[in-house]
Amino acid sequence: MGMSEKRRFPAPWTVVRGSDSFAVNDANGVTVAHVHCRDDLHAVSWSSAHEHLTSDEARRIALAIARLPEFLRPYPEFVPRHGQKRGRYWQASHPYHIALPEAYVNENYDEIVACCAYNNVPFDPTGEILDRIGIRWRTYQFVRQFEALRFWDKFGGRWMVGNDFHFPQRPNDLPVMKSLPGKSYLKRAPAR
Repeated sequence: MGMSEKRRFPAPWTVVRGSDSFAVNDANGVTVAHVHCRDDLHAVSWSSAHEHLTSDEARRIALAIARLPEFLRPYPEFVPRHGQKRGRYWQASHPYHIALPEAYVNENYDEIVACCAYNNVPFDPTGEILDRIGIRWRTYQFVRQFEALRFWDKFGGRWMVGNDFHFPQRPNDLPVMKSLPGKSYLKRAPAR
């Protein structure tokens, strides 16, 4: 690797407990940090005990280090799904997933498709059906985070991280999707 090439450490970073430390690994398994600890501080003298971290302190520091890639994103709280291995409903090429209530999709499908086409926001239904909080949900996948953000914001969907819903805050500077000509308003999915 040349000096001008930067080595990459892809997210997500995970924390792995070792015998006397917590390791922070990138998505490829490369260890990017070790945070050492001792659980036997009561057995050592006071003069050397204050030089070591407890396992709880080391774990919290390692978790903070593992969040660095998230903080370096343009919108830190909007992360790719990552929760499943490549399979039926998740593709590495389409890492961002939004869920909409099935009843809302059935009632507004034509308007959703037309509004996305009008705003050049390509989306792909995955066919995945989820039952969460007493509602049936359908998922949509996106290649680009920006397109997923606009879709999520326009239709009041749920951002997915793994198999769970995530409730990030809307970025202040996010451009809103335009309404269709002749339709001033397309209602959002009901909040629950």
